[in-house]
Amino acid sequence: MNKDEALAEVKKLLPEKRYIHTLGVVESAMELAARYGGDSKKAELAAILHDITKYFPVDQLREYIETHDEIPSDMLSYHPSLWHSPVGAVYVKEQFGIQDQEVLDAITYHTTGRTGMSLLEKIVFLADYIEPGRSFPGVDEVRQMAKESLDLAVAKALANTTQFLVENYKQVYPDTISAYNDLIKDNGKKLADWKKERGNGFENE
Repeated sequence: MNKDEALAEVKKLLPEKRYIHTLGVVESAMELAARYGGDSKKAELAAILHDITKYFPVDQLREYIETHDEIPSDMLSYHPSLWHSPVGAVYVKEQFGIQDQEVLDAITYHTTGRTGMSLLEKIVFLADYIEPGRSFPGVDEVRQMAKESLDLAVAKALANTTQFLVENYKQVYPDTISAYNDLIKDNGKKLADWKKERGNGFENE
């Protein structure tokens, strides 16, 4: 499946605003792949397809989860906003014949992350977080980190996401906690040093 074919399929299923978001994720994923030695073709394809089932009806997403053993059933106990990620991977595999497991995993974990994320998974996860159209507290700091360290930026994005969910009394999917714990082992001190060096300069963005 080439870029134009993938974009055409995505455009059919996404509202214009989400399609523009997708283009931003592609742009960011390509930049990250170039900076950190990722496979640009795989990054491009995974970024294009990452949200393809985002606007499927909840009942349709639920049916996919209930009928596909490769999707953990415990996901049904968490917010439906998470469901499109693993469902999207199943969808593109079944509908478009995409068999590249690296691409499928990058789609699957682009929302939650997981322990032992691959380079491609980190690229797509982070690209989704920092694409140019995003505007929320903390994103500019993560964008700056992304220019210096992929792992540092992903760890900070996971920290921000977890903090946001906890502060709003929302459930945190176990894979997200595991991904945070996995990356913070080697990046916790670096994040603390970053904050100490730069102070609160990004807090009011």
